[in-house]
Amino acid sequence: MLEKNSVSELAIFSGPPLFHDFKSTSSLYQPSLSRFLDYSKAFFDSKHYTNNGPNIRLLEQRLAQFHQVKHCIAFSSGFWAIALTMKELALPDKTEVLMPSFTYRRMADITAWVGLKPRFCEVAADSLAVTYETVKPHINQQTALILGMHPIVNCCDVVGLERLGKEYNIPVLFDAVESMYETIAGGKIGSFGNAECFSLHASKLLNGSEGGYVTTNDDALATTLRLKRSYGFSGQDNCVVEGGLNAKLNELHATMALANLDELPLLVAANKSKYERYRHLLSGVNGIRLLQFDERYQTSYKTIVVEFTDDWPFSRDETVKFLNAERILARSYYSPALHQKKMLYPVCAAELPLTDHLSKRFALLPCGDFVSEDDVTMVVTFLRFLSDNARQIQAQQLSGGKP
Repeated sequence: MLEKNSVSELAIFSGPPLFHDFKSTSSLYQPSLSRFLDYSKAFFDSKHYTNNGPNIRLLEQRLAQFHQVKHCIAFSSGFWAIALTMKELALPDKTEVLMPSFTYRRMADITAWVGLKPRFCEVAADSLAVTYETVKPHINQQTALILGMHPIVNCCDVVGLERLGKEYNIPVLFDAVESMYETIAGGKIGSFGNAECFSLHASKLLNGSEGGYVTTNDDALATTLRLKRSYGFSGQDNCVVEGGLNAKLNELHATMALANLDELPLLVAANKSKYERYRHLLSGVNGIRLLQFDERYQTSYKTIVVEFTDDWPFSRDETVKFLNAERILARSYYSPALHQKKMLYPVCAAELPLTDHLSKRFALLPCGDFVSEDDVTMVVTFLRFLSDNARQIQAQQLSGGKP
């Protein structure tokens, strides 16, 4: 039951917050402690804590099998997984990476860090992702790489981007950070393009506390990335054969990832139950549209994304403030878009009217291991309260928050 009897009790107007504990949008799944400790024995007993220890090797083997691909290369973070792969795949003497503007806030920074220039593309309105049609007009003589970004719900146009890469002989790298569990008609995410990159951050589906990995069927690329993550060292005498840095995943993070990999089906089942609760309850709230997972294929149901339509009485940003005040840590979805931000490095300017529109409408709602189905009910009930009392709330806003 919602513990708000009047508008004046809203936390935004100095009332008590709805939740005692903050309700996050991140996964934050914790495996059983006994499972984690069982895996820990492998590196602890052998005193092999880093530098391609037993759990790193096991994790890479299992993830390669999971993604149905020849190679998995683990890194200390998703940042280095993407940055080093982008640097290696980019065509020499070319300068631009094609990517959506409606995407992860650091992607342009990563591109600039490796010495390349972002060229932003539009997305499709139905998928919120890049497609063959949205990327093709931006290909030019300076295109070094096509970066296919999977959105938080469902996947981008994998087939179309692969076709585009073949037509123009341009490498295709997929950022699959949000799509670790997904499949499409052509198979399991992880086996497409020249390579795919993933995260093991605690907020992601597969929680390694921190880390990332790359999947590829390219033997030469896999060999080079393994060298680059370890200073470029090769052989017993540590001869430097490739320019590199220290981007190795350690055994402790690999252990966390292995324990969570075992329990992934449990997490997905819990995610699905919460998603179905949201879907049922939000169907009765005018002005909010839940982005639905494509259940024709395997999906993780990990993250809840909603659109605040024209029928909703508040802006998306106002709504997020109302929710955050109640300790409901809703987040604006990919806002501001990258082309709307001031950058400290050169980018290719673009006019993207659809992205401008979309960047004002979507938000993430609480989900993950620390959110229960009862919490979901409370969140949706609160949103309904906002809608039902919109005029009073707006009047109180105009009066400076005073009843």
